[in-house]
Order: sequence, then C-alpha cells, then structure tokens
Amino acid sequence: MQIEVLTTADAVAQSAAKFIASRAAAAIGARGRFSLAVSGGHTPWQMLRELAKENVDWTKVHLFQVDERVAPPGDPDRNLTHIRESLLANAPLPAANVHPMPVEATDLAAAAARYAQELAALTGRPPPVLDLAHLGLGLDGHTASLVPGDPVLDQRLEVALTQPYQGHRRMTLTCPILNRSRCVLFVVSGAEKIPALRALRSGDRAIPAGRIAGEHALVIADAAAAGVHS
Repeated sequence: MQIEVLTTADAVAQSAAKFIASRAAAAIGARGRFSLAVSGGHTPWQMLRELAKENVDWTKVHLFQVDERVAPPGDPDRNLTHIRESLLANAPLPAANVHPMPVEATDLAAAAARYAQELAALTGRPPPVLDLAHLGLGLDGHTASLVPGDPVLDQRLEVALTQPYQGHRRMTLTCPILNRSRCVLFVVSGAEKIPALRALRSGDRAIPAGRIAGEHALVIADAAAAGVHS
C-alpha cells in the first residue's frame, strides 16, 4: 500500500482528482473506457468538483457507486445527491454513463443483484473488474458500507445490503469486487482518523478497511490524518 501525505484536505482533494484523471486516461487508452466507483464524504465531494475541471474524455467514463443509503430521491443523506451537485453538475458525463445504486426499488435484494449484473456487463466480464474504486475511512475503520460486525463483510455477492447503520440500511459493493479492482484509492482527512489510518496501513483485518487488498491501493491523506505535525 502506497501513501501520499499532503498538508491540507484541499490539497488531498486536488491530488486525488489528478490521480483519477490520470488513471482514466490510461484505462481509456488501454481498454477504451474507464469504470469508476465513488464513495461519499466531505473531502470526496471536493475531489469530485476538482475532477470536473480535469481534462477527461467523459464520453468513455462509466460512473458507479461504491455504496448508498436506502433513502428517497434527493435526500441529503444520499451519496447520489452530492455526486450530482459536485460532479454531474460540472462535468459533461453522459446520463447513460451514470449508474446509480437502485436503492428506491421495492425488492432491494433483487435490485442489488441487477446492479452486480450491470457492473459485469459494463466492465466487460463476469466477474466485474472496476478500473478504480474510491474509498473513504470511518472512525470505526469502516469503508464503503462495510461496517464492523455486519454479515456483509463475509458476503460473496458483489453487491449486498447491510443491516441498519447510523439510521439507514445501505447497498454496498463488497470485499470481493473491491479487491478485484485494478486500483483502490483511499481519500482520508482529519486528525480523528489517525487510529483508523494507522490500522489500515498495518493491514489490520480487525477493521473492515483492513480487508481491502493493499497491493493495488493508494492512500492520499492530509497531515492531520497521518499524524504528521509541521
């Protein structure tokens, strides 16, 4: 696992955006498309605003979600609400290339299975392989919506439904598909993340994030999260 430590959360957002843009160019050059799955969080919304400014061939980008809360359309708790505000309002990504998690479906289990099929169809194979999965890191070491103690942690399905967490059930990509990604990008900011980031860097499987394979992972963190003092 590689780590890049920058001074501020703003610098993290800018560096992460440039990294994603570079991976997009490489994937499009190699395979003709770029499959990107994004998570939520304050610094990631900044990152997506910065990404909208980058020189990306958006017609060849397919945007997926790493996880989403089961909540109504436009709900402020929905990651999609913020993805629309930060990226989709500012980048010419074709609507057909945006693949929201279907959390408004009546049968959520069937909807999760369909999303896994959509991932496989658009990444060129089953099992699906994402070009880049962007992840965050919670205080409790969760990533995506893979939280401590949830049975989803040991789920073999590519897309699964969690138990209620912080007021919502969630739909989430699981460890198998995240570990199969060509690249994993963790974006981490804030001094409160020091213990979780330390555990992640040590490969501690006691936290969910520690179950994500490190050989294809890059962590971009601010100095506060890395415990670096000027």
